[in-house]
Amino acid sequence: MVKSGRIGFDNEKYLREQTAAILERVNRFNDKLYIEFGGKILYDYHAARVLPGFDPNVKMRLLQMLSDKIDVILCIHAGDIERKKIRADFGITYDSDALKTIDDFREWGIDITAVVITRYQNQPPARAFRNKLERRGVRVYLHYPTKGYPTDVDLIVSDKGYGANEYIATTHPIVVVTGPGPGSGKLATCLGNLYHEYRKGIKAGYAKFETFPIWDLPLDHKVNVAYEAATVDLNDQVLIDEHHLRAYGKEVVNYNRDIEAFNLLKRIFEKITGGESLYRSPTDMGVNRASSGITDDKIITEASHQEIIRRYFRCSVEYVMGIVDKETLDRAEAIMKKVKAKPEDRTVVLPARKAAKEAERTGKGHDGIFCGASIELHDGKIVTGKNSPLMHASSSLILNAAKYLAGLPDNMFLLPGTLIDSVTYLKKDILEGKMVSLDVDEALIVLGISALSNPAAKMALEKLKELSNCEVHLTHIPTPGDEAGLRKLKVNVTCDPEYSSKSLFISG
Repeated sequence: MVKSGRIGFDNEKYLREQTAAILERVNRFNDKLYIEFGGKILYDYHAARVLPGFDPNVKMRLLQMLSDKIDVILCIHAGDIERKKIRADFGITYDSDALKTIDDFREWGIDITAVVITRYQNQPPARAFRNKLERRGVRVYLHYPTKGYPTDVDLIVSDKGYGANEYIATTHPIVVVTGPGPGSGKLATCLGNLYHEYRKGIKAGYAKFETFPIWDLPLDHKVNVAYEAATVDLNDQVLIDEHHLRAYGKEVVNYNRDIEAFNLLKRIFEKITGGESLYRSPTDMGVNRASSGITDDKIITEASHQEIIRRYFRCSVEYVMGIVDKETLDRAEAIMKKVKAKPEDRTVVLPARKAAKEAERTGKGHDGIFCGASIELHDGKIVTGKNSPLMHASSSLILNAAKYLAGLPDNMFLLPGTLIDSVTYLKKDILEGKMVSLDVDEALIVLGISALSNPAAKMALEKLKELSNCEVHLTHIPTPGDEAGLRKLKVNVTCDPEYSSKSLFISG
């Protein structure tokens, strides 16, 4: 596992080369370029995990450097709004994430030019989302399913296809098109506006900025395998770009969807522009310079190995929860075998399971369930926690880790019994809840209250920030309250695919 302080990526070098690549591409297209931003612009924690040293917000810093040259269009698929699709790293729906993105961009000094609700078919939740945005002063466009897509290029590139959707007015030479996740309609939005631009006599261009897979790293490099693990639900596969190989005699990589769609996309470009496409391969379309920032390949490889394991655990949990099917889990297991990874390669796994066994041995579980948790701190120290009638294993873990960092005795009680009793009384007798032991969210609040009168609790409280980016493993799926608290602490959590309660419904 990559230890704290081991850096394998240079943000500043990456920023210089990435900015130059984008500006060079703008100059190719008469000073008007639509850039489809794949992945996450803000809070790209996957990139930060596989490229230690990568700033999760470095792409936002890039946009700040270009702020006087850009418009930003945010796309969201109407179907994702209707299905209440969740962004896993924040635990919020895609429409909420869109609102958060608008706020976040404003904090960075960049306004969202427009929001596009794609494949709109008058779905009531999408209609309500549009109303909410417009009543807060946000410009919203509705784009409908493209007629003829994907087979009838003549219909697609016509007034009944792309032309049927309203032109999105922009004023700057670079138009960044982004969205909360895959399938948000970014490409169709770019192509639709390109169609309108050419109708107006403006010879605009298109490029794609997607960090992964890294096109100029080998096919089997673990960074690229980690991308496959991260998109296992989409069945993305990193392949040799056969179009690029034929055109240039050079092996580079891309993912299967872009490779398979390229011939169609090339025909659409040629139909829009009335001439031959400048791009001879899907890799040609990209402006990704991530490899320029890699300074230590060994560190990157180790970090990617760990990310593959994390993704395997996540997929295993999603299978148990009914979110993904057996075929998806089989693909995750195949990726693990491909890189010869085992769950136990993650150093926090065995200590967590040992803590659960200890809870079972002492009989201090809850409701007949014995849970364990462990964390690897930045100095390499492993701290564990286990559940009890008063505390979830995750809560015990966080308090134990905070005590260790504050130099406090392990057997010291940070939370007064009176406070715990009061919260338990509230949950059980007043709110008539069934789960009365403290989850992480509740334990953090009680710790904060305790810090007012307890110097030891205050010392522990002040150490919580040092848990950020630490590795955590739980033997059971966290409850919503545990998940929320651990997310706020910004730890990297995995868990075994086991439920922490015999109840089917868990509310907190």
